Amino acid sequence: MIPLSILDQSSVAEGRTPAEAIRETIALAEAAEAMGYARYWLAEHHNSGAHAGAAPEIVMAAIGARTRRIRIGSAGIMLPHYAALKVAEVARALEAVAPGRIDLGLGRAPGSDGLTALALNPLAREEADRFPQKLAELLGFLGDGLPVNHPHARIIANPEGPTRPEVWILGSSAYGAQVAAHFGLPYAFAQFITDAGAADAIGLYRGRFKPSPWLAEPRAAVAVFALAARTEAEAQYHAASRLLWRIWRDRGVYAPLPAPERAAAEIAALDGYERALVDRLGAEGFIGTGPVVQARLAGFAAECGADEVAVLTPCHDPAARRASYAALADASGLAKAA
Repeated sequence: MIPLSILDQSSVAEGRTPAEAIRETIALAEAAEAMGYARYWLAEHHNSGAHAGAAPEIVMAAIGARTRRIRIGSAGIMLPHYAALKVAEVARALEAVAPGRIDLGLGRAPGSDGLTALALNPLAREEADRFPQKLAELLGFLGDGLPVNHPHARIIANPEGPTRPEVWILGSSAYGAQVAAHFGLPYAFAQFITDAGAADAIGLYRGRFKPSPWLAEPRAAVAVFALAARTEAEAQYHAASRLLWRIWRDRGVYAPLPAPERAAAEIAALDGYERALVDRLGAEGFIGTGPVVQARLAGFAAECGADEVAVLTPCHDPAARRASYAALADASGLAKAA
């Protein structure tokens, strides 16, 4: 049985508000714990009409206060926006809320447009190039301290406690795989962004992995879009929203998730490359009944060398999204194993 987790972008649905999207995220996380999911990861996006998760650490705290077992993580905190010390302090505060259950997933991408990245940090471009150095500082604050000759060596990231977060590197290219391997950290590949490349990136990560105080053996996860329902037709109906949104993303449009009826109508009017892409993603994707999707996920994880799968299911109907995760959990026997 492949361990399953949830990745949530707090997608804004057409006809509902971003604030509602955040509340839907919190409610789904509580349900996910009962279903037996291993982790609940929250994305970071800024200045987006499509995603409401601008402050995953705040929502992580809310989920941590409402759950008891499930691990809660960022997927991820975009490190170039912030000082390493502040990220370390936030992570330690989360550990105080949910001891031993925090995953600190880190990314290098802006999670926004260039102007917004500069508004978050006027040195955003330079800080992206310093990602390895900032990561080393962050690990120092969270671990055994910075080198004695470091200018911030005497600073302590509070609140200290007996546990520390599990640090992950997230990426959709070879860069993140190499960083994770160099620092000896677990690595998650964002297949839902690229639609390809997981096997190469994870293979590179495993081949270059260096054991560290944080991790003795490589551990890799792959994050994919998947949707399960009682029937294939029902799954395809709900998946149309995300398939159309995927086309919008390629056009540079970050709008709320469309209703399935609108999505189906607009997809029917597509032609050329866009229609071919939707057809390919629909045929090759993880869409169908619970047992079918679970089997495809397990097979894909084996093919690309992933130890875990994080499932992203943006869905216009929150009840259909919850039902999808429930169907996968049932097909995988998660509740029985939890």
